[in-house]
Amino acid sequence: MSVSAAAGSWRAGDDAGYVGRFAPSPTGPLHAGSLVAALASWLDARARSGQWLVRIEDVDLPRCVPGADEIILQQLATCGLVPDAPPVWQSQRDALYQTALDHLVSSGHVYPCACTRSDIAQANAALGRVKPRHGDLVYPGTCRPAQGGLQGQAARAWRAQVPEAPNDLVCWQDRRLGPQTQRLAEAVGDFVVKRADGLWAYQLAVVVDDAAQGITHIVRGQDLADNTPRQVELQGWLGLPTPHYLHTPLVLGENGEKLSKQNGAQALDLSTPLQALRAAGQTLGLPLTLTQATSVPDWLTQATAAWADITPA
Repeated sequence: MSVSAAAGSWRAGDDAGYVGRFAPSPTGPLHAGSLVAALASWLDARARSGQWLVRIEDVDLPRCVPGADEIILQQLATCGLVPDAPPVWQSQRDALYQTALDHLVSSGHVYPCACTRSDIAQANAALGRVKPRHGDLVYPGTCRPAQGGLQGQAARAWRAQVPEAPNDLVCWQDRRLGPQTQRLAEAVGDFVVKRADGLWAYQLAVVVDDAAQGITHIVRGQDLADNTPRQVELQGWLGLPTPHYLHTPLVLGENGEKLSKQNGAQALDLSTPLQALRAAGQTLGLPLTLTQATSVPDWLTQATAAWADITPA
């Protein structure tokens, strides 16, 4: 069975129109930044009479904190953000990812890679490339089939073979940011789809899961915008539809960088959930008149109407 055909059997709710999702990683409780993303995705689904799902992205098991998934689900419920179907966990979906990888192998879109981080660093140093402050160096293509492949070494990971210029230009339309483009070969190079430690890479897992769940609209933080072209490329290779994308403003830490657990973000204080929702709403540009709401359900109702007014379809 092809991946595109398999996706048809994986999907939950193809005939339901709009299907959105919030997909947190259980590396700790939700913080102010993750509430903004959760609220935006929930509002977008509600404003368009759609379904809203939650997916626990625990594919990177070494970073996951035991019990964090249940804490996150409870935090969402406290804020009135309850999914329309039971959550799913990526750690239970290996067979779906393997089907996708098998398809990519048979179609020649991925190749085995034997490089270690040290190998990649040394190869890039020889080319005069310096690691940017944010992000990784472009893979130098050492194990590409056209450059000799593994050359007798044992495979450690699987990499997507990004098209060369001019075919590497990926274009997509973001509902908030407008027209977007990225040259994959220059920006990221041949990216990993299955890691050397045997775990599935985020890029492959999220594409497979979005298709499996019938996701039509993805609303997430702007820090994930540069992941979109890799995911659009994988969707094309796997014969899967490309959802509509909207990337939301970020909550910044005191140092001006994205608020995150690595950046000292504190767990949400939900002693007054209405206050937390108001703060998230302000980041999303919702009108200040929403402060007149006196309960979580009332605020969410007003916020849904306001979101429909300020957000492009």
